[in-house]
Formats: sequence, C-alpha cells, structure tokens
Amino acid sequence: MSDETRLRTIVVDDEPLARQVLREYLAEMPGIEVVAECANGFEAVKAVAELTPDLVLLDVQMPKLDGFEVVDLIGRATPVIFCTAHDEFAVRAFEVHAVDYLMKPVSAERLAEAIARVRVRTPGQPAVPPVAALRPPVSERGPAERILVRDGTKVHVIDVDALDFVQARDDYVGFHAGGQEFLKEQPLAEVEAELDPQVFVRIHRSFIVNLARISRVEPLTRDSRVVILKDGRRLPVSRSGYQRLTTLLDGA
Repeated sequence: MSDETRLRTIVVDDEPLARQVLREYLAEMPGIEVVAECANGFEAVKAVAELTPDLVLLDVQMPKLDGFEVVDLIGRATPVIFCTAHDEFAVRAFEVHAVDYLMKPVSAERLAEAIARVRVRTPGQPAVPPVAALRPPVSERGPAERILVRDGTKVHVIDVDALDFVQARDDYVGFHAGGQEFLKEQPLAEVEAELDPQVFVRIHRSFIVNLARISRVEPLTRDSRVVILKDGRRLPVSRSGYQRLTTLLDGA
C-alpha cells in the first residue's frame, strides 16, 4: 500500500445511490480517501491505471465490463472488495483472490470489517473467505465470448469469433485478430481453458488455432506438419496437436 494508515480507494458501481452509500460510510472511517468513483468497468480500469489505488470497492454486474473482467484487466495486486446484490458469484470472487464479498445492502459494520481485512493482508496473499461466503454454489460458465486486453488505460475487446489464432510469447500470449496482434500477460494453458474446445484447438505448445480459419494441413518434414490458414499464414503442428486436430476435423 502507498501509506501505512491511508487507503486510497476507488468506488465502482453503476448505481449512483450505491456509490453514495459507500462514499458516506467511507467518510466516517479514519484513514480512507476516495480518489475516484466509476460507473462502469471501463472507467474503473482507466482509474486504476492512472491512480494506482490501495483498494477497489467493486460491483459485479455492470454494463460494458463486469467486475470479474475488471479484476482480470487490473491484475490481482490491487486489493478488491466485491459489493453486490448477487450471492451466486461468491466462490468465484475468492478464486480471483478478492479480499471480501459483501452483499447489498452493505452495512457500515460489514464494510469496516472488510477494510480491516485489507489492512492486515500481506501483499500477494490469497484472501481467506468467511465461511458464510463459501455457501453459494458456483454458477456454470460457458466458454468465453470475448477477450479483454488492457493497453495502458485502454481496453481492447475482441470477440472470440474474430480470433484467428493465439500464440505464446514467453510470459505473454498474442491474440491475432483482424490482422492485429494484442498482447496479454497470461499463460496459454489458461487461454485454452477459456475457449470453446469445439472451435479452438491447440495444435502446438505455442499455438491455438480457430478451426474456421484453417484452409488445409500440409506435411512439413517426414515427422511434422504445418497448418495453412485461409489468409496464407502458416502455423506449426506438433504430433499431439495433429492428433487433436484430426479428431476434431473427423468429428465435424
């Protein structure tokens, strides 16, 4: 944190009344400074990039970007307390290391308890959720419909249907779409888990390809092959990748 006693805080909620309530509660607490209020996820990502706060109070369901997409873009170094009317996201919140998960209407006492957890939290340490917060079931999530990539204070939103392929680049992955590459710090295996396995196949340790972009598969050497995309680009295919690819193509 930037100061031992002062918490520079951003409040994010699409409902003005909800922001007002939180702001009034925080005004009564010592050592809290509200440095920004945001009405949607895009504003939140921009504010975090510009202000580097010590804490974000974050709604879950908002227009443009939801709370989890905001966390994905700002990273987990900034402590987050979710404040929401929906109990079904509690377990997922702690999977992304949220400090706490408060149900609306939020009380001043409950908010103060959550902020106390922020003050004693070791940087980088996963949050330990209250037992009660673990009771709601995890909602079933399907494959990702869009990819979010932060570029400074900007956010690129890429529809997965527009993806040609994904390429591992050291600690980053490159999302190739529309002739552009968008870099994001994320493991390729994590991207693979988010994409529809009936549409995207990992053909190589460094490449995931959209089946709809494949024109043909050709031999490269006696023991290796290459995928030719419809735009002429060539991607390497490993032996195991070829097995996965042929299984999907045969079943199509």
